[in-house]
Amino acid sequence: MSPTAPPKARRSHRSRTVHKPRGLLHPRVQQVGPEHFGIVAIDCAKARSKWMLCDFYGKVLVPPTVVAHSQGHFAVAIAEVREAVSRHAVRDVVVAIERTGTYHLPVKRAFHAAGFECRVVHPLATKHFRQPAHPGNKTDDHDLSAIFLATVNGFGLIEQPLDPVWRQLRLLTRHRRDLVTKRSAICCQLREHWEAALPGLAACFNDFWMSPAALGIARFFSSPAAIAQAGVQGVRKALQAAGQRFQEPTLERLLAWARTAPIPDPDGAVHHRIALALDDDRLKKTLEIRDLEREIAGLMVQTPYILLWSVTGIHVVSAAELAAEMGPIQHDANARAITGRAGLFPARYQSDQVDQANGPLIRCANRRLRAALLMVADNLVKWNPHFRALAERWQILRNGPCQTRVKAASRFSRIAYHMLAGREVFHHPCCRQRDYILEKLLAFHRDHQTPPAEVVSDLKTAVVQLPKLEYPAEADALTKRFHRDRPTGRRGPQPIGDILVVVLAKLGVGTVKSMSSGDQGPG
Repeated sequence: MSPTAPPKARRSHRSRTVHKPRGLLHPRVQQVGPEHFGIVAIDCAKARSKWMLCDFYGKVLVPPTVVAHSQGHFAVAIAEVREAVSRHAVRDVVVAIERTGTYHLPVKRAFHAAGFECRVVHPLATKHFRQPAHPGNKTDDHDLSAIFLATVNGFGLIEQPLDPVWRQLRLLTRHRRDLVTKRSAICCQLREHWEAALPGLAACFNDFWMSPAALGIARFFSSPAAIAQAGVQGVRKALQAAGQRFQEPTLERLLAWARTAPIPDPDGAVHHRIALALDDDRLKKTLEIRDLEREIAGLMVQTPYILLWSVTGIHVVSAAELAAEMGPIQHDANARAITGRAGLFPARYQSDQVDQANGPLIRCANRRLRAALLMVADNLVKWNPHFRALAERWQILRNGPCQTRVKAASRFSRIAYHMLAGREVFHHPCCRQRDYILEKLLAFHRDHQTPPAEVVSDLKTAVVQLPKLEYPAEADALTKRFHRDRPTGRRGPQPIGDILVVVLAKLGVGTVKSMSSGDQGPG
């Protein structure tokens, strides 16, 4: 090479192109011609929507028209679209609908049932295409033009359909999360009212909400003086009548507190009455949450996400929230697509020599998916030995708690993708001492007092999702559980034995020898 010749441009190993949105229509437009390709843009509202039909060049074929949200009006609008398509010789057409909460769904269902291809435009895309042409001026007609421009440029996307299992799982997990949030708010209100009526009672227990004795006393007595007057015998009778378990040292500690408790609020009786009503609401929501979790577990066993239960630190509920927000793993091309949707990467600002690459997490992301991943990361850092060691190493490198959580969530996303896409229990250091899926599911149902028939159904369905190579390990764990849970010298019904025998047979295990009254169990 001549020393004066210009150097060759460096070529990266990965071919680089300008970003192309997934909703690109150009190949279809080239087949029929721009003047024969139609786009129906629809701007949705609560009770009515506005739509117009244009060709790919932007020529308006049907001017903006209002359609009410009813079957008759939808039928008229669809007939007008078809008549205009026939009159203007439009050979291909798509329907672009701006996503507006849930108000766009009736419109989408109506056009989809009529055989049209429906695409969804994000409101942020509409805003960006409207502002350059009409800054500070927002009308329905301007929104229709922006929806059209967004669709032409590839921002009208096809939403992946979900089967009923995934749809119900998403609805139920979100409803459960809403109930948990409301119950937490009720608990905060309860603490305030009980502190007014019984100041200092909560400090007598390590965990006030997990102590049946504490909750029973708070419900039965309205003041410390009432507890001191009842004495040990009176408190014992009250707890026994309520069916609450307790220990004698707890009663002595309560009496000592009641004799030295601060003076309660003058309206302590009113506070106690309000607290009883709030506690009834808390108990009702607790039962609803338990029933929802059982139903969620029944849906989870129909998905491959139960493979995540083999990772220590992931339980049925956390895996269900992640599954509901991620959806079928076939919708993600790789692990980076998961973290990309969740927005688990920092915002970056770069111009010339200014490069701020370590900004906060990006704002435009799937916040529910991000919350589910970070919740799983919290559990892993707390309970999984591998992730706990990673977190300690990251803290030594002076990474903050937020950065540690994001790193753990990103690391777990790669592990989860390999497990779900490969339909296998991933052999990873975090799974070196793995949990057993069926045993974890059985423990979950035991805690939730699930009827035996439902437990058998869930276990048998879960077996179908397991890789056959994992049958021996799961069967070995259940066999040990079978012998451990059958007490010696006991007669009568033993539902756990019946449940495990059916599941072990499905796993390919032969007849399990039951122990006689004189046999000793293992260990």
